[in-house]
Amino acid sequence: MRELAETLAAWRVDGVAVGRAVVVRTFGSSPRPEGAVLLVASDGRIAGSVSGGCVEGAAAEEVEHALATGRSRVVRYGISDEQAWDVGLACGGTIDVLVEPLVRPEAEAAARAAAGTGSPADRRARAVITPLPPDSPGPGIGPHRPGTGTEPAPVLVAWADGHLDGTLGGPAGDAELAARAAGLLERGTSQTVELGDRSYFIEAYPARPRLVIVGGVQVAIPLVAIARTLGYETVVVDGRPAFATRERFPDADEVVVGWPDEVADRIGLGPADAVAVLSHDVKFDEPAIVTALRRGCRYVGAVGSRKTQADRRARLRDAGLAEADLVRLRGPIGLDLGGRSPEETALSIMAEVVALRYGRSGRPMVERVPAVDSAGAGPDAASRAAAG
Repeated sequence: MRELAETLAAWRVDGVAVGRAVVVRTFGSSPRPEGAVLLVASDGRIAGSVSGGCVEGAAAEEVEHALATGRSRVVRYGISDEQAWDVGLACGGTIDVLVEPLVRPEAEAAARAAAGTGSPADRRARAVITPLPPDSPGPGIGPHRPGTGTEPAPVLVAWADGHLDGTLGGPAGDAELAARAAGLLERGTSQTVELGDRSYFIEAYPARPRLVIVGGVQVAIPLVAIARTLGYETVVVDGRPAFATRERFPDADEVVVGWPDEVADRIGLGPADAVAVLSHDVKFDEPAIVTALRRGCRYVGAVGSRKTQADRRARLRDAGLAEADLVRLRGPIGLDLGGRSPEETALSIMAEVVALRYGRSGRPMVERVPAVDSAGAGPDAASRAAAG
């Protein structure tokens, strides 16, 4: 629901009541994942999606009914349901949708935090845990006749450090629920879990991902734009005042003039950050790489040809970096997409950042014969641009 935070805030200003539908389970080839949200205002406005268009109308009607009755329920849509043709999901897949007559304050606050609004102290990762109504469909696909629903149940909030606001009534259940929530936060996914005889929807709101760009070079300009489109917070760092300006980077969340290793504390550089080192200047690059690796940043990539990378790694070893740290350095930076322009290079860098975030290789999902241009296979786009 992070992407709907601004819309919801605007509707609050208008003073309308807002209910929502959220996907809590999927079976087979579902069009949207768990956590996808449709908002419906009492004046008829809608935002978001639970199915990419298949069941939006039916889900919106359910939310309108919930707004009128004040009751929550879980509705199952799919090819195994006799409603399938009526709601348009005949293309396949089954989804369970939690329909609520309100957007719970815990979910609204979490969405704002994940969207990067509010103070830094409010932007902590969290998971909102909603007990599903007792008459909800079970975890398997099978016959089900929905009941009349129940009043909204109290929710719990799990934090990334393992703390749980609220209780299931016992330490063992609380510990298991907190552990499940922590795992989902780490992966950035939402899911319904079964504990005892009750189902709980864990809605993950990981902290907004951040990309720290070292070097306000030309490639950094489209890289900020692409990262921002993907929901990343962006910070540009450069020790040269002429390069680190608001005129060059109007859309960056922060532009910092300073040596990368010296501003690390100021920007709170840490394990959740991705760092792209683009300055192609030893006196900037290597202190930044050392700092990022020692602070455990999740992604550290640096421009340069393969020879440049080999020479750099030798110097970094001499500087005291362990081999385990050097293995995490991505260089040449970016996936080999074959492009050469600053925009194509930025795309290759961001593609690698996203692939690593989700634990993927970046290779095609279906094996294909690799394309080779007239110059033959070579280093990645970023390295070719930097080398040129």
